[in-house]
Amino acid sequence: MTPTPGSPGDVLTLIGAGSATTRSDLARLTGLARSTISQRVDALIESGLVEETENGESTGGRPPRQLRLHTDGHAFAGVDLGATHCRVALMDMSGGVLAECEDPLLVAEGPEVVLAHVDDRLDRLLAEAGRPRTALRAIGMGVPGPVEFATGRPNNPPIMPGWNDYPIPEHFAGCTVLVDNDVNVMALGEQRNAFPGTRHLLFVKIGTGIGCGIVAEGRLHRGAQGSAGDIGHIRVSGHEDAGCRCGNSACLEAVAGGAAVARRLTELGTPAETGADVVALVQAGDTQALRLVREAGRLVGEVLAGLVNFFNPEVIVIGGALSRVHEHLLAGIKETVYRRSLPLATHHLSIVPSRTGINAAALGAGILAIEHYLSPDNVNRLVTT
Repeated sequence: MTPTPGSPGDVLTLIGAGSATTRSDLARLTGLARSTISQRVDALIESGLVEETENGESTGGRPPRQLRLHTDGHAFAGVDLGATHCRVALMDMSGGVLAECEDPLLVAEGPEVVLAHVDDRLDRLLAEAGRPRTALRAIGMGVPGPVEFATGRPNNPPIMPGWNDYPIPEHFAGCTVLVDNDVNVMALGEQRNAFPGTRHLLFVKIGTGIGCGIVAEGRLHRGAQGSAGDIGHIRVSGHEDAGCRCGNSACLEAVAGGAAVARRLTELGTPAETGADVVALVQAGDTQALRLVREAGRLVGEVLAGLVNFFNPEVIVIGGALSRVHEHLLAGIKETVYRRSLPLATHHLSIVPSRTGINAAALGAGILAIEHYLSPDNVNRLVTT
């Protein structure tokens, strides 16, 4: 449904963006009659979405009343489920963090155990922030596997046994729940918090696996079924003997992911099991680990060079476990991207490490929830005029 111009949702968008701070601003920007604007604003105030205060500067006569989002009384949650952790951020309507926590938690324990843990943490954070459970308007959640975004159901996630087609939103009664792949919410969190003026961004997570979140024209691009950005399974020539968990061979993550680099180090006589082990070896100055991480960067760069030519992003952000040794990883990525991509596509391209770090997914998931709740379509459903 496309909202009509000047609908309550449109009015709230103008107020939330800071484009309009008074009723006069709204009348000027929308072209609506003052009586209609008053009707819209009064309905938004009655719904608890907007508040009006007397603190405007007067240009002669009575000071104008100022409009702003009513952040009190509303709460939103961003949940980052990783293979071995759960991070939750409780946020207000403006995106400010009210309370947060992180716990070790194995996603392989299954949806009932993991989601019960999330529920418990939500109650604790709400209590810490002094807000009742009824104040929780929406939950955003990032999970480490493919998700059908329209239903919020994981789709054959390789490291999430027992989660396939599980109806995650139905676990949280009375609250809107949006579930997405973790790298998508990372991309959203990074773009909104660290690169707000960037319209075209790629967020590449290099951990055990490799994935890419795509921001196009300032919005997440998920593709038709939500699988856009699964670059870890793009074929890399010359590595046909590298089997991948997807059943194919020579996939990017099978030769350049954290587990692949750890396996290669072990074969060369330096024991390593995970990407974290690889990072520790690099930080300790191990020359084999340094060489293999840079080589992994070159292989990732081979795939990214094609994406740069195809998508022409302004910024590529590198996150994930291996990004903790980003000076070596990015050296390999940049070397290949700038050599293999078209000059016009790389003329203003920046390739940088994540600025939001471990908070990217939780913040991005919370932003996903907030932006859905404040979208014109949803506001028009909530508000009656």
